[in-house]
Amino acid sequence: MSVKVENLEKNLAKLTVEVPVEKLEAAIEQVYRKARNQITLPGFRKGKAPRKMIEKYYGADVFLEDAVNELVPAAYEDACKESGLEIVSHPEIAYEQIEPAKPVIFTATVATRPEVTLGEYKGLEVEEKAVEVTEEEVLAELTKEQEKNATMKTVDDRAVEDGDIIELAFEGFVDGVPFEGGKSENYPLTIGSHSFIPGFEEQLIGAVIGEEKDVNVTFPEEYHAKELAGKPAVFKCTVHSIKVKELPALDDEFASEVSDFESLDEYKEDVKKKLTENKEKEAKIAKEDALVDKIIENSQMEIPELMVTSQARNMVGEFGQRLQAQGLNLQQYMQYSGQTEEQMVEQMKDQAKKRIQTRLVLEAIVAAENLSASEEDVEEEIKKMADAYGMDVDQVKTYMDDEQKEQMKENIAVQKAIDLVYGAAK
Repeated sequence: MSVKVENLEKNLAKLTVEVPVEKLEAAIEQVYRKARNQITLPGFRKGKAPRKMIEKYYGADVFLEDAVNELVPAAYEDACKESGLEIVSHPEIAYEQIEPAKPVIFTATVATRPEVTLGEYKGLEVEEKAVEVTEEEVLAELTKEQEKNATMKTVDDRAVEDGDIIELAFEGFVDGVPFEGGKSENYPLTIGSHSFIPGFEEQLIGAVIGEEKDVNVTFPEEYHAKELAGKPAVFKCTVHSIKVKELPALDDEFASEVSDFESLDEYKEDVKKKLTENKEKEAKIAKEDALVDKIIENSQMEIPELMVTSQARNMVGEFGQRLQAQGLNLQQYMQYSGQTEEQMVEQMKDQAKKRIQTRLVLEAIVAAENLSASEEDVEEEIKKMADAYGMDVDQVKTYMDDEQKEQMKENIAVQKAIDLVYGAAK
């Protein structure tokens, strides 16, 4: 295999890769062996037709496309290693020659790691947010805990009021015709939660248990079901039951039940302490971000668009993984939001560029200050992971390969760069 490297402007490079015909032949033979059991040819039992006969019958290139698809990823990976370039993007592949009995020739346009000229990064001055926890914030946390420990009480001697939790039967109609997904027999709804179409919940205030009530609404113009967007609808509703949430009293007994403290004052003091710690962490992160912004502003680098696009695609992939953890997938999200994957990539480009710039300047500081991760640093980080996942340290190590350990070391060094900049700030 031969690789020709052409350096382009703006940190781009083009690899021209020629894969010998012998490798193409081997790939075609491999594809043929996988596919022959699915091919029927007159005069031959299924799976017994010789390759030459199949190619004569269906065309000389019948296995060519699949063979190239098998061949190129590995060839590209080998070409990257041979080129010696530090590639920081997905490749843009273009084929120059794909023919039977001839070498495969393709090009891969890639972004290479930009050089960074560091500006001032020590002694920077940024505004630091003062940390203060108010009584209102403490009370809000206590109210959240009250909500978790609330009890439900059934009410049957009055009409629906704001804040009630009702069991609702409803059926929706547009132009007098019921629509799909617009019916339920026992839907739990909190009045005032704004979980339904605007105006729906408010019209149920005053409804009496067992009586049918018409609710008139208009679907929003941006409603996810396009066939309903912007249309007026009537929901025939019947309230089956009304419940109210009763919160426990804020007293010493409550404090002893929900915390390790015997008095409400002690519990409030602990809540205030934790809120303060969280705010201090947030303030530190905000200051770090502001310092990095200044370093980026003081430094010079040219980020290739291909690198930004690749990072944005990675971020869309990360978003898809987070959706999976919630029982959804990217396709469902795109259908619901009306966005395409390309639109999502485009929206994430500014954030992707900022992420790239941040990493590049911090890695430049790592190099300038000769920062590195010690074995003790690595052991400490692995212990944190073990504690987070409820595993022992040796077990975590068995799941980590050399590449992951190296990435951990790089991340630790980058964190040291952040700590250095933070410590040197005015």
